[in-house]
Amino acid sequence: MAIQRRAFVGGIGATVAVGLAGCTALGGDESGDQPTISDETLTLTTTTSTYDTGLLDEVNGSFQDRYGVTVDTVSQGTGAAIETGRSGDADVVMVHARSQEDEFMNDGYAINRRDLMFNDFVVVGEPDDPAGIADGDDAVEAFTQIADSESTFVSRGDNSGTHTKEREIWAEAGFDDDFGEWYLEAGQGMGEVLVQTAQQGGYTLADRGTYLSMIDEIDLEIHVDGPVEDGPEILANPYGIFAINPAVHENANYDLAMAYIGFLTSVEGQDIIDEYTVEGEQLFFPRALAEEPNYHQYVPEDWDGSDQ
Repeated sequence: MAIQRRAFVGGIGATVAVGLAGCTALGGDESGDQPTISDETLTLTTTTSTYDTGLLDEVNGSFQDRYGVTVDTVSQGTGAAIETGRSGDADVVMVHARSQEDEFMNDGYAINRRDLMFNDFVVVGEPDDPAGIADGDDAVEAFTQIADSESTFVSRGDNSGTHTKEREIWAEAGFDDDFGEWYLEAGQGMGEVLVQTAQQGGYTLADRGTYLSMIDEIDLEIHVDGPVEDGPEILANPYGIFAINPAVHENANYDLAMAYIGFLTSVEGQDIIDEYTVEGEQLFFPRALAEEPNYHQYVPEDWDGSDQ
């Protein structure tokens, strides 16, 4: 499904209200009053991009105020966030690498996945643009030009969602792990990698949200845009959220996790995401609400139900 800048569908509150009610009733009493989850703590593992941009301060603050709970956020790359969930040290996971999410679900550790929001990736670099990729509309070709010119490229190198996407683009460009000295693996979060790229010069792949939130701190420019600005679809960056399976980890706070998922994918939660800006720039675009139901978002992409 092609990403469009204004994919959010407003004015359909009734469509999702039932879903939210179903989630928030978990743990409630027989009268159907508000769930008895106050004073509890939810452990969320999530990507550095959702944390660094400040978005979680907004959504978590509203959730905590409503339910009287605490959200303990652990900011990691997608791979590390999923591993934290695998070990049973999280209740809910919010990441942006569908291939890793699907593997995690197929292994039985995660359930009740929902599409949450999207932005896109952008290829950013020093203003001088030594590889000559500025204003291009082909991310694969841009990566090829960077390699051919042996311009510095700073990689996350941390198995994050951004690193996963970067490797996908390099593979499309015909590269595996055969890089020269121009290719640097930082092993750091997105914010640190942007700072390093600005200091050393060269290029990196960044999620638009983190780049925009740091634009005043780094001398880097977008040279190749993603689909939010009509760029190539390969730079799409969708985010998903899912609960840790309590059948695998009995300590998982499933009721609170589902209340959180329900809140973020409700009209209210999606409005918070839609309205969150930094310096007047929208960083994320809500994706949970749609005119047509999308049941596929709940299951791995290769699931067809034939073995059920």
